[in-house]
Amino acid sequence: MNVYTKIVDNGVDAKALMAAKEALSEAPEAASFQWRARSNWVNGTHCYSEVEQFHGLGEEQSHKRCFRFDADHPEIFASEDNGATPVEYVLVGLASCLTAGIATVAQHRNIQLHSVQATMMGDMDLQGILGIDSEVRNGFEHVKVMFDIDADASPEDIEALVAQSQKRSAVFDIITNPSMVEVEVRS
Repeated sequence: MNVYTKIVDNGVDAKALMAAKEALSEAPEAASFQWRARSNWVNGTHCYSEVEQFHGLGEEQSHKRCFRFDADHPEIFASEDNGATPVEYVLVGLASCLTAGIATVAQHRNIQLHSVQATMMGDMDLQGILGIDSEVRNGFEHVKVMFDIDADASPEDIEALVAQSQKRSAVFDIITNPSMVEVEVRS
């Protein structure tokens, strides 16, 4: 009898991920994480944010290095265009979370990926932000996500990968469900 074993490598350590899932199901208090970012104003609409430390697994944690993100607005808004706009970062976060989820689910389901590209579009009417029309929402009116995926799988299996990624995506949940946001000014 000839046995064929398909080896899939999408760069995701599925065994370690499943072990972490099992460990956290036995110690749910360790699954509470606090993600942090600090933003500093530079000039005009330009600011930079840094991400380095977070809390998880019951203690303080750090990334391997501090990540810095510049944000600004385009010149057409009388700004200097020193970085992506904050709303573009939201789209990047959504694209990154869904794409990482696809890779993770594909690895778990033994599907080899060759390429995954997410194209994000967020429609926004600036009349709300600019105070022109108080009836217009400040945020996205509509967000569209389009995937181009090349994988050793049927179209139905690829659609199932995307659906499962969407179901488990923290950023998808953040965007599609209200979150309690508390704003505090410290002097």
